[in-house]
Amino acid sequence: MQFEDMKAKIESGNGFIAALDQSGGSTPKALKGYGIEEDAWTSEEEMFGLIHAMRSRIITSPVFSGEKVLGAILFERTMDGEAGGKPVPQALIERGVVPFIKIDKGLEDEANGVQLMKPNPGLDTLLHRAKALGVFGTKERSVINLANREGIAAVVKQQFEVGQQVLAAGLVPIIEPEVNIKSPERAEADQILLEEILKNLDALPGDDKVMLKLSLPVKAGLFDPLVDHPRVLRVVALSGGFSRSEACVELAKNRGIIASFSRALLNDLRHQMSDEEFNASLGEAIDEIHRASTKKAA
Repeated sequence: MQFEDMKAKIESGNGFIAALDQSGGSTPKALKGYGIEEDAWTSEEEMFGLIHAMRSRIITSPVFSGEKVLGAILFERTMDGEAGGKPVPQALIERGVVPFIKIDKGLEDEANGVQLMKPNPGLDTLLHRAKALGVFGTKERSVINLANREGIAAVVKQQFEVGQQVLAAGLVPIIEPEVNIKSPERAEADQILLEEILKNLDALPGDDKVMLKLSLPVKAGLFDPLVDHPRVLRVVALSGGFSRSEACVELAKNRGIIASFSRALLNDLRHQMSDEEFNASLGEAIDEIHRASTKKAA
């Protein structure tokens, strides 16, 4: 797949995007969920080796293909690694899966009810390297905990500034201002976020499109104006702490939004499974998430 082929697949394909981008801080929890306890490694390198083996097993599974999985978001170390003896982006592309990379360096402390992204001075170098490896797009995450308009406006402004840096490098950004699903002001935060994103979309220079990764809204259909916006390539949803069944029920209520799940995709996978068991479990998860992404509730 060339860039335009990948763009067409993401824009109109029937499927979802897998999030395989757990960073250093969340890796021990991801490994524990996979059945590997913290005493299984003695260094950060060993820990990253274990999580890379898990991701490689997923990527090379016969059920993980472009038929239902449109794209996969990678951690930087995963992008630089191999799966099945090939560079990971190339291995994905050969399976018909579009590669993305997580680019943020984590979150600042909370202020005004939100957590902005930390500074990322090496971003241009990373974008250039990702582009050379065949990566199509990026993902950057901020968090919104309260319905504070000043805070939410700052999050969206920062996200779009980084997004324009990504576009300038020839990649497509996934802008992810996550609303905490445990927020006591979640519905109000959803509404303010919608308004701030629309402002920034309307002010985007040029004609390039961005993607949006959002928490599933309290009010089904709230993000329809984003789905229909001419500057949005695709809207995807994170599971955000919902179980897979809960996330799929909520996702199916929202027209035009597809999944980009991490925990909800990987929850039932275990290191100890035989390949047959592993592939069957992964296949069930893929099928359920694919249905919720493509067959919407009335």
